[in-house]
Amino acid sequence: MNAESNLIPLLNTDEEEVNRQLQICNACRYCEGYCAVFPAMTQRLEFGKADIHYLANLCHNCGACLHACQYADPHEFGVNIPKSMAKVRLQTYSDYAWPRKLGALYQRNGLTLALSSALALGLFLVLTLLVQGSLFSQIEGGDFYQIFPHNTLVAMFGSVFGFSTLALILGVVHFWRKVAPGEKQVQEAVPAMIQTGKAALTLKYLDGGHGQGCNNEDDAFTLARRRFHHLTFYGFMLCFAATSVATLYHYVMGWEAPYPIFSVPVILGIVGGIGLLIGPAGLFYLNYKRHPEHGDQAQRPMDRGFIMLLFMISLTGLLLLGFRETTLMPLMLALHLGFVMAFFLTMPYSKFAHGFYRSAALFKSYLETRKNNNSKH
Repeated sequence: MNAESNLIPLLNTDEEEVNRQLQICNACRYCEGYCAVFPAMTQRLEFGKADIHYLANLCHNCGACLHACQYADPHEFGVNIPKSMAKVRLQTYSDYAWPRKLGALYQRNGLTLALSSALALGLFLVLTLLVQGSLFSQIEGGDFYQIFPHNTLVAMFGSVFGFSTLALILGVVHFWRKVAPGEKQVQEAVPAMIQTGKAALTLKYLDGGHGQGCNNEDDAFTLARRRFHHLTFYGFMLCFAATSVATLYHYVMGWEAPYPIFSVPVILGIVGGIGLLIGPAGLFYLNYKRHPEHGDQAQRPMDRGFIMLLFMISLTGLLLLGFRETTLMPLMLALHLGFVMAFFLTMPYSKFAHGFYRSAALFKSYLETRKNNNSKH
């Protein structure tokens, strides 16, 4: 880490507050076993900008440390690690975004932006079908490629998905280069990556450090947030797998959609869609019930916008399947495509990015831990 990054005057107000609180936590260390943040914190005596950005993304906004803290409000120290970390975490998404100017989208009202984008795109497609006179047409066999040609959809969604993926990757790479400059622990990379994957896929750090879960609205521990996250993530992955299998069917096997109900892509889509309904619905409820001191309340519209977008993608997708052989199919297709396109457009600049930044921070954490353990032997 270069010397410049550790100069305290370079920190902004939110980073200064994190630095102040981490100094208190480093002296106390009561929460050392709660999550990955505190062991990583104890490996530092002072905290520069890069350290603070790294630790902010390592924080899972669990809330367990806040409810256990003897220095939280109304104590004069006013320690609130989840809230302070959340403010800096949002800043890192903006700072490392690519292109940089689009990072400002993180600061906008996420719920309004996500839903207005989806509805605007859906309305555009509905009007297109209305002009064509096919809005309430019954398509034989439910073949939606008769409404929007396959190549047109591939060109539209492929280009947007490609740009969004590139933007997200470049943002995370920029973040990694800042928080882990010159990191060359090649011999530790594979085991650290395996640990990172396991922690991310199981949401290890939403267990409160004791397996009983974190806090949401009061002092009671709950695993609800972890379980709804799992339903959301694995539901999304099953839907992605359904699309991937359908792509394989189309280009490799030469089997064109629509596919039967009991085909692999449709079954994957149904199971994933159900998970992507229950998970976001649960997270949306928990977000509204959450303790006001957990995280940054100003970011909750962004959280809810992302959650609602996932929910509507799943809902319209299942409705499209259910009505695919009726006159409502073109309308359902237009609405579903609108929500999917809005998701792709906002993907690098929405809450979707947090999983990638957090995974990078976890990877750095496991690299550090393995390096320190090896140095002791």
